[in-house]
Amino acid sequence: MTQFTFDEKIILVQYAIKKYENEEIVLEKLKSIILEKDIQRNIDTLIGTQKVRRIGPENIQNNESHTELPELPDNLKIIIDDL
Repeated sequence: MTQFTFDEKIILVQYAIKKYENEEIVLEKLKSIILEKDIQRNIDTLIGTQKVRRIGPENIQNNESHTELPELPDNLKIIIDDL
C-alpha cells in the first residue's frame, strides 16, 4: 500500500465520492489503496467540515455548493482514473 499524506487521502476520498456517491462502493474501491479505517475517518472529517453531505442512508455527495473540490494533483489523477 502506498503511503499518502493526510491531504492526499482526503482528496482521494473526495474524488471517489464524486465518481461513485455510494459510500459502500467508495469504501470498496479505495480499500486497496487506503486503509478502511482511514477512509471512514476521512469521510467523517469531510462530513464534519461540511465538504461532504449524506443524501440518504447509503449515498454521500460532495457539497460543492458549500466548497469546491481541491485541485487533483498529478500523482493522484491516475489513481482516480483507475478506480
